[in-house]
Amino acid sequence: MKPSESGLAFTGVSGRNQLNPLFCRDGEANDFPLNTLPQEESLPETAYQIVHDEAMLDGNSRLNLATFVGTWMDEHAQRIYAESADKNMVDKDEYPQTAAIETRCWMMLADLWNAPDANNTIGTSTIGSSEACMLGGLALKRRWQLARRAQGLDTAKPNIVLSSAVQVCWEKFCNYWEVEPRYVPITDDHKVLDGHELEKYVDENTIGVVAIMGVTYTGMYEPVEQIAEALDRIQAATGLDVPIHVDGASGGMIAPFLQPDLKWDFRIERVASISTSAHKYGLVYPGLGWVVWRSVDALPKELIFDVTYLGGHMPSFALNFSRPGAQVLLQYYLFLRLGFDGYYRVQKTSHDVAVYLAREIGAMPAFDLWNEGTDIPVFAWQLSRGYTTNWNLYHLSERLRLKGWLIPAYPMPDNLSDITVQRIVVRNGLSRNLAESLMADIRDAVGYLDRLESPMPTEGQTTGFTH
Repeated sequence: MKPSESGLAFTGVSGRNQLNPLFCRDGEANDFPLNTLPQEESLPETAYQIVHDEAMLDGNSRLNLATFVGTWMDEHAQRIYAESADKNMVDKDEYPQTAAIETRCWMMLADLWNAPDANNTIGTSTIGSSEACMLGGLALKRRWQLARRAQGLDTAKPNIVLSSAVQVCWEKFCNYWEVEPRYVPITDDHKVLDGHELEKYVDENTIGVVAIMGVTYTGMYEPVEQIAEALDRIQAATGLDVPIHVDGASGGMIAPFLQPDLKWDFRIERVASISTSAHKYGLVYPGLGWVVWRSVDALPKELIFDVTYLGGHMPSFALNFSRPGAQVLLQYYLFLRLGFDGYYRVQKTSHDVAVYLAREIGAMPAFDLWNEGTDIPVFAWQLSRGYTTNWNLYHLSERLRLKGWLIPAYPMPDNLSDITVQRIVVRNGLSRNLAESLMADIRDAVGYLDRLESPMPTEGQTTGFTH
């Protein structure tokens, strides 16, 4: 057969690329520009291979014990993800069933979080828990403003009370929406915000108090009921009625299953809203969060926009507009697939692995545990006082990175910033076998560092710390 009869053009780049072995094609053998748009198109196979190979240089997500974000879903979820990647969550006229499923999901969460009347509550999906927190904070601010204006009072100086160990999204909230943050410092005696001396921080301009169910630094719960009792005493003494937003980024999907008797949710009357990260212990791929208000009245109507230009009337309360709908369907799939019992088993397995790792690390002479992984499956530790001058936790973090493990070392917040800790986040997919392999690598790394004869320089920066 002559070349022209084969249907392939052998003259020109396109024809050569269709016949050449993949890594000999133009664009594979010759670099694409890194920071400018290529002048010409390329074959999809070539573009795919280059993107695939670049991404291959990233770390193994299953071994990333720094992040709270989920890194595994089953093959059925993968199919739903691929089938629904084109859905725009905000376009509820075009995708009414996805919109209905979104409502089902937050109503399930309202019920899970013991809302007094799930039919009189309101919620929404978000890109992640950071957006959910900001929506919760905005609702607190607007409710405070409306109440103050109704009394003819000034609204110029709102503040919000937070732990000094709060996640950075709350710092952003205060910065972007001009709310004064009042940080209650954590100490050795008060490792979380627990209501101690709360009266020093609350006044007539306080829009609310944030309680964290799973502090980013350590994974510890802040006792919401105890904080509410402190606010009850403040109200009895001053008349100030201060609501609580529960930042349940992680614990919101742990406590209902593993600590069902713990009062932290809408069973506490002072809790106005709760947020969580679906892409953390909700077990969904990023990014998805949820926020639910105690009742419809807890979300001021002024914050809800009516959108008509996508067809129909659609209420919208979000910082983002267009956003993926696929993750909402993934959450619904998991709610159907796992149910309460399945979520219990998944979270209990992660919890057991965290407790095992904490026990093993706590038994090593080099370390003192900060907490034991008994709240969310997260725990932190520090070097035992006086153990070594040869190395620190930053060196251990780098040593473990050589084996593929990403375990961050970082300083604690103000008042404890002289203390450096390491933290492990146990997520779905970190099996007991992998945890035993990790312990072997930690013991090997500590043994190697202990054998060093000369002191190593101390690094003054965080390593791999993510929220």
